[in-house]
Amino acid sequence: MKPRHLISLLDLSGDEFRRLIARGIVLKNHRDPDYQPLKGKVLAMIFEKSSTRTRISFESGMTHFGGTALFLSPRDTQLGRGESLHDSARVISSMVDGVMLRTDRHETVTTFAQHSRVPVINGLTDLHHPCQLLADMQTYFEHRGDIKGKTVTWIGDGNNMCHSYITAAMVLDFNLNIACPEGYYPLQSIVDAAGSRIRFFDTPLEAAKDSALIVTDVWASMGQEDEQKQREQAFKSYQVDADIMKAAQADVLFMHCLPAHRGEEVSAEVIDGVQSVIFDEAENRLHAQKALLEFLLCTNHL
Repeated sequence: MKPRHLISLLDLSGDEFRRLIARGIVLKNHRDPDYQPLKGKVLAMIFEKSSTRTRISFESGMTHFGGTALFLSPRDTQLGRGESLHDSARVISSMVDGVMLRTDRHETVTTFAQHSRVPVINGLTDLHHPCQLLADMQTYFEHRGDIKGKTVTWIGDGNNMCHSYITAAMVLDFNLNIACPEGYYPLQSIVDAAGSRIRFFDTPLEAAKDSALIVTDVWASMGQEDEQKQREQAFKSYQVDADIMKAAQADVLFMHCLPAHRGEEVSAEVIDGVQSVIFDEAENRLHAQKALLEFLLCTNHL
């Protein structure tokens, strides 16, 4: 039987996504040190891009569950020396129980999954960041309940996080308003698949109206540092500030996957204000991913 993977949120049904959220909340609130469903299991973590939250959350999650996580950088494996993904996937997956990859090219994860005999988790690619959305949605559910039918606003770059919010809207059935500068829109193929759930707006203020959740990300992601000045100019009117938050619902929440640049994509007043749940969101990477590891690596779970 082929293993289950999480390459994008479209690998989950709406019911599965909600059950993962519910399970993440339970694991967060009722940690049992004697519950070790992954005892003896090993997760290989392949990092082509560095990370704080992804490494700590997966490594801690495996430890909490009695398992082991192996950190592998390109210099630690033959992947960094030209071995084919096909061969690497077959070899690595023959020795571990799951693989998490954080990499530049989405094709790296999809190709690895095609040739893996164990579950593969997308820890981030240039197209999708599904694990962050598991944490974001758990955070929203904790604070406000189910997001079905609500309006979420994405402001900024049409990047992998924007793509993941589009797919989350499809799976959890919410509406997504998007405000991006010209030339920085999300991929049209991803937008088209979501249909009428997605709406584009000319300004962040218009997009924020009646929103229950406002989300943004840095203007220049890792690997785009040489575009920093150009992006600062393009995004200068896309900062999430108090006026944008006031245009939304009175109980609107603010999220950011971090790290953040106060005074650029978001004002300090907003990110450090009472509507911001960024640290709950960051912590929930651990709990949501523990639920995911349990789901993928334990038989007959969820």
